[in-house]
Amino acid sequence: MEAMKHPTTKTLSYSVFYEEAPEGGYVAFVPALPGCHSQGDGLEEAEQNIREAIQVYIESLVAHGEAIPEESKSFQGKVTIPISLPA
Repeated sequence: MEAMKHPTTKTLSYSVFYEEAPEGGYVAFVPALPGCHSQGDGLEEAEQNIREAIQVYIESLVAHGEAIPEESKSFQGKVTIPISLPA
């Protein structure tokens, strides 16, 4: 009798960036997963929606036999530059 294969469970973690949307609410995106983004009226809703988007994104990769990206170290910074504006 052949042994049944059981799916392996793995916990993945990705950085998510949130930006205020001009029309209100927030947009969320995952730099390590190109094209994986969502939105919500508030931060809590945006977080819930991006979790679902990541889940669907990963499930699609698995279904198509594609590799699941692992996040590399990322850094966020702010750069200030002076610019001259016409008077």
